[in-house]
Amino acid sequence: MTDNDYNFGTQHEPRIDQDNRADYRLTARARAILELESGPPGMPEDAAFGGKELVCGIRDISAGGLCLFSAEPLSLDALLPAMVFLGNHDQPFRLMVEVVWCRPHESAFLVGLRIIESDETAYVEWVEAVARAMAEG
Repeated sequence: MTDNDYNFGTQHEPRIDQDNRADYRLTARARAILELESGPPGMPEDAAFGGKELVCGIRDISAGGLCLFSAEPLSLDALLPAMVFLGNHDQPFRLMVEVVWCRPHESAFLVGLRIIESDETAYVEWVEAVARAMAEG
């Protein structure tokens, strides 16, 4: 990862509201694809979701969550599969996320997501990637 991929904190952005994340955050030039509706059964694991997807820009990341920009509001407490594409990583991180908060922001919505630990996702790899990015920053 390079300095162009991440910055520490969000000091150059206007303050929005307090959030409840205790983890330190990195601002990231990254994107996430959320699966809003599942695709047909039997889809290969390396394929895209195949159902209704929402592509979102990421505002910041931490080991435990994400803040992203969404074109549409998301339901609180929704559990959604996500693919997160970060910096110099060749493969996306397949994660399970929970919508913690959602609020209007300019012409879109800001959404707070908590990453859910699961054996069937890249949770451990995600935590390691965020730790490496913080160490390099």
